[in-house]
Amino acid sequence: MMSLRYCPVCAQTLTERADAGEGGKIRLACPDGHWTHWDNPLPVLAALVEYEGQILLARNAAWPEKTFALITGFMERDETPEQGVARELKEETNLQADQISLIGVYEFMRKNELIIAYHVRASGEICLSEELIEYRLIAPEKLRPWRAGTGLAMADWMRKQGLEPVFTDF
Repeated sequence: MMSLRYCPVCAQTLTERADAGEGGKIRLACPDGHWTHWDNPLPVLAALVEYEGQILLARNAAWPEKTFALITGFMERDETPEQGVARELKEETNLQADQISLIGVYEFMRKNELIIAYHVRASGEICLSEELIEYRLIAPEKLRPWRAGTGLAMADWMRKQGLEPVFTDF
């Protein structure tokens, strides 16, 4: 995590201050009032990708073996969440998003993120980006969601399909 120390406007050392308007929440701020670090959650897009009747899970190159998850990425300026999830899917897997529907919105406090999760029906030929090292196609009934973030989205999607999720430790 990036550690902020100086005001980006005047370069003074940031200090902690209690925000009177928000119940005394402590924030880093410029002592001269130029700038405040709000530390708001980052919106992350997640795609539960349905491809040829199966669910595509991928492993990031930085993750341990046997760790597979949904396709995720950050929103870009001037795009809707739906456009962003389609772009991320294309960038990371080369697949085309044919149908996009919202599963839900999930907190992921450990990383200060807010996950906007979609079910995406996709087509095309899978070709992974450098970011992803391998993928698996799994029958929906064999999915094993985890108890946080995108795993909760997977479990919610499964329930909507009439499948009872069996959770795993991630």
